[in-house]
Amino acid sequence: MANRLVIKNGRVLDPSTGLDEVSNIYIMGGRVASIKASASDDSPLEEGVEGLDIIDATGKLVTPGLVDIHTHLREPGFEYKETVQSGSQAAAAGGFTTILCMANTEPVNDNQSVTRYITNKAESAPVHVYPIGAVSVGLKGKCLTEMGELKEAGCVAFSDDGMPVQDSGLMRRALEYSAGVGAAVITHAEEPELVRDGVMNEGAVSTRLGLPGIPNAAEDSMIARDIMLAELTGGHLHVAHVSTRGGVELVRAARTRGVNVTAEVAPHHITLTDSSVEGYDTDAKMNPPLRSSADVDALIDGLADGTIGSVATDHAPHSVIEKDVEFATAANGIIGLETAFSLVYGLVLDGKLTLARAVEAMTASPAKAIGLNCGFLRVGGPADIAIIDLGAEWTVEADKIVSKSKNSPYIGAKMKARVERTIVGGKTVFTLSE
Repeated sequence: MANRLVIKNGRVLDPSTGLDEVSNIYIMGGRVASIKASASDDSPLEEGVEGLDIIDATGKLVTPGLVDIHTHLREPGFEYKETVQSGSQAAAAGGFTTILCMANTEPVNDNQSVTRYITNKAESAPVHVYPIGAVSVGLKGKCLTEMGELKEAGCVAFSDDGMPVQDSGLMRRALEYSAGVGAAVITHAEEPELVRDGVMNEGAVSTRLGLPGIPNAAEDSMIARDIMLAELTGGHLHVAHVSTRGGVELVRAARTRGVNVTAEVAPHHITLTDSSVEGYDTDAKMNPPLRSSADVDALIDGLADGTIGSVATDHAPHSVIEKDVEFATAANGIIGLETAFSLVYGLVLDGKLTLARAVEAMTASPAKAIGLNCGFLRVGGPADIAIIDLGAEWTVEADKIVSKSKNSPYIGAKMKARVERTIVGGKTVFTLSE
């Protein structure tokens, strides 16, 4: 195997350093050795040199490996839906080189034993996998986990995602203790008494379909509470999967006055509306639900101006057992790792995002939000890289999805831009074969 790699003549785009130039990237020992503008690079690049691999990226976009801070890998406990290995392979196919997995496994990742089980599984994964520990024991919202011990075992943040932390006192203590160990608390923001039996966005579509709705206020009220607690404690609050225009406004106002709050949006919440539920399509059922076009517009504006720093997939694999049922009883969530970049790039083509902002939101911004040393291309840094063909057109086909689960509302959709190669530590972990 070659111990040196050159990626030549690609458009290298790294928003964290402001680099956007056709360049050659030299890699040695799994790290970036140098980046030289192709036009001025007089280094000899010869095919067939022993120990040297050359990848011609002419006409392709070369970015830092994508970073997803919100995935559900389902292991341990639900391996029939996804595993650390299969989810990591799906991530690699989507250009992701670093992913963070949520704690709602079985058993819950609320102790060092489960954390170490995940980190041990991650050692053989093709991409970097970091666990997120639970905020409360068993996700029950009654007592805090031992955050210090979880951090020591490998957890990089804390969240009860899938369940809101209803007890305000517990959430306050979580923000205080997590600040002490230098980690963010990721909030799943919803007020259960406003959600009740709701299964989709409350509005004209839910009324027409006869389905109980979830009002925006269910999310907004909890975001407001958690922002106030972050302001009180000084802890780092990260708001997961923002879906409402009110949520964007709350985060924007908090950041303006200096509150330590960051936020993410999922690709489906900026590309689909609640009209996708027409026909009672359970692949359009998720939590938070798909919202109105006005919400979608506000989310895109918030992403464009940096109020929402990151795009995160909320990759939530389910089998047909959970999805091929009546809408009201179907599980929430969709897979998202393999379509994420193409969906975000669609907003670039529509003139709603710049390419640099789109890449930043999927690399440097999520890494910074959680405090990870990745999401950039710098000399001496890790050679975690995605090579993307922006001119590619492709159709999402169920039998070509790498994830074990196929629950996606985008099956059959035509996409622009496709990840061609993913490199982790200087080694190719995915190449597109068609």
